[in-house]
Amino acid sequence: MAEKGNFDFIYNPIKEKMQELVSHINYTTYIEKLTPVDIDGRYIVLETPTESFAKYITGTLAEKMREAIIKADVGLVDFRLKVEGSDGFAYNSPDEDDSYAAPSNLDKRFTFDSYVVCRNNEFLHAAALAVAEDPAGTYNPLFIYGGTGLGKTHLLQAIANKITVEKPNLKVIYVTCEQFVNEIIDTMFTSRGPDARDRGNKLRQHYRSADVLIIDDIQFIENKKAVQEEFFHTFNELVSKGKQIVISSDHPPKELTALEERLRTRFLGGLVYDVVPPTFEDKIAILKRKAFEKKCIVPDEVLNFLAQDSGDDVRTLEGRLTKVIFAAKLHEVPITAELAANALNEAVSEGKEEVTSASVISAVAAYFRVSKADLTGKSKKKEIVIPRQICCYLMCDLLSLPLISIGKELGGRDHTTIIHSRDKIEEMLRVNDKIAKDVDDIKNIILKK
Repeated sequence: MAEKGNFDFIYNPIKEKMQELVSHINYTTYIEKLTPVDIDGRYIVLETPTESFAKYITGTLAEKMREAIIKADVGLVDFRLKVEGSDGFAYNSPDEDDSYAAPSNLDKRFTFDSYVVCRNNEFLHAAALAVAEDPAGTYNPLFIYGGTGLGKTHLLQAIANKITVEKPNLKVIYVTCEQFVNEIIDTMFTSRGPDARDRGNKLRQHYRSADVLIIDDIQFIENKKAVQEEFFHTFNELVSKGKQIVISSDHPPKELTALEERLRTRFLGGLVYDVVPPTFEDKIAILKRKAFEKKCIVPDEVLNFLAQDSGDDVRTLEGRLTKVIFAAKLHEVPITAELAANALNEAVSEGKEEVTSASVISAVAAYFRVSKADLTGKSKKKEIVIPRQICCYLMCDLLSLPLISIGKELGGRDHTTIIHSRDKIEEMLRVNDKIAKDVDDIKNIILKK
């Protein structure tokens, strides 16, 4: 290890930044007592006089130290801390934490192979694939925007799935913005006790140690100043370290007017790409792919019928196909145009007076023997939550209503909650026979079959 004092020319600019970032008492009490003793790669090694000093800096000042190192622009990205006279480190960069496990919140069905590449989305698909093959290469950050149900989440998770399989040494974090916001708010405002600061530091380290950070629906940090502040520093630190960031939104950066200008500017610094609604030919291709995945033979005339007047939402398109396949299996008959027309009429058009949000809520409440008030209320009891999620799934499946409208019918829930509930039941239908039977029974009751 080099002689003390030889690294002041690098450490002095960092100290100047620290004076701007921490209180005067913290600076004079702790920062001025640190001595630079080594440079290890892109880390500066600092020595502290006592164990208690090291503990305080690790728990309270570490994030500010790291921010100062980056802002000082001296070619370093982080620091290591050791107590005078000891051989080991009292503080290591969170990048050196080898306890990382691959994300468990990814849908393995969302891959590049299962994504239908059409003329309107081939360049976006190519950009996403390039990011997965070479994280932090050409496109960083990658910002994808577009309406609900157009495949943004599919692409984001395809990136995450490909990297975790082909580059398992990289730490990939995929998170919805709602989850990110809740975690930040929880550590800021609901944590109490001596471990509150430690929880906040660990959460920051978790996100800032990512090699690839993917956040879905970033628009939900609008009007949340404290969360935007955290994300801003996380964004800066990851980019400065050469890490990949992928973001999705329902609007382009310039239209996120409730977002701080400095964040919008950073989003615009990468590749911004919109998800274009599918053409009629694209819809046919998507339907063929979905029918293949469901192991069903669907005649071309039925595919053409389903693609007509289906709107731009790919998820709605798949829902129409699912209704027809369900009807064919229920009645044990081949899929024909007549069957498709009848199935969709029964679920949407002809049965409009029967199949409404109220009738779905009533059927679910009666089936599970819970009150309608509980179903649309705030209770988090399991015996209420599962029926509520099934109700949400059925309303998405049977009704031609926007997600926002469904959320209003179910007690004023936002559309991300509706998406989460719908997707969770879809997943459970594949692995839980009882849930699958419950959903089929309720659907038959609603459709009066």
